[in-house]
Amino acid sequence: MFSSRITSLPFTHYSIEFSGFELHLLKEKAIWSPELKSLFLSDLHFGKASHFRKSGIPIPEPIHDEDLLKIEFLISTYQPEHFYFLGDLFHSDWNEQWDTLNNFLRKFEKTIFHLVKGNHDILDLSSYSTSNFEIHTRPIELGKFFLSHEPQYKIPTGLINLCGHIHPGVRLVGKARQSLRIPCFYLRDNQLILPAFGNFTGLAMIHPMPDDRIFGVTKEKVIAILS
Repeated sequence: MFSSRITSLPFTHYSIEFSGFELHLLKEKAIWSPELKSLFLSDLHFGKASHFRKSGIPIPEPIHDEDLLKIEFLISTYQPEHFYFLGDLFHSDWNEQWDTLNNFLRKFEKTIFHLVKGNHDILDLSSYSTSNFEIHTRPIELGKFFLSHEPQYKIPTGLINLCGHIHPGVRLVGKARQSLRIPCFYLRDNQLILPAFGNFTGLAMIHPMPDDRIFGVTKEKVIAILS
C-alpha cells in the first residue's frame, strides 16, 4: 500500500506514497501533498499562552511567534492552494489572539484555509463565520485522504486517515543510556497521525505495534525510526 523514500531538496523531509498520492512529511511538523497542492497540520493551539496568563501563569505571548513564522515559511515555499488545519487550531475560549491569527492569514490571498474542528475548537459561530476559514464540523474526504482531528476507527475503504489530537512523540535512547524525546509522525495501518504543530504543546509517548511506522522530527530533518 505504501512506498517511501528520502528526499533532500529543497530541504530534508521524508516522502511516502499512497495510491498514487505523494505525502511529504516535513520537519516543520506538517505534510505537503503536491498532487492536491495542499498543506496539512494539526494541533496549533494558538492563543494558549493567553489562557495561561488569565490563570496567573506568566507565559509570554511571543511563544506563538515561531508558529506564525513556520506557517509563513510553508506558504511561501509551497504556494498551496489549500491549507488544512486538522483540529485544535485555537485553544478553547476566545481571546485577542484569535484576531491576531486571522489578521496574519489574510495576507495570503491565494490560499484557502480550512479548519476540521477538534475538541478545543469551541468558539462561537460568529467568530468562525467572520474568520479566514472554511469550517468543517465533521471529517471530510479529500482525494484518497480522510481528514479528521481525532483518529478514526471507521475509515472508508481505500482511504488513509490524516489526523492529530494525540501529539505523538517517541523516546530515543543512546548507547550511554542518554535519552531524547522528539515529536513524530505515526503511521499505523491506514492512519497517519501528525505531530502537534504548535510550539506550546506537549508530547504523548506512543507504544508502536510491530507493523507500525514512526518518523521522528528534528530541527534538521525527518528520520525513519521504524519503517
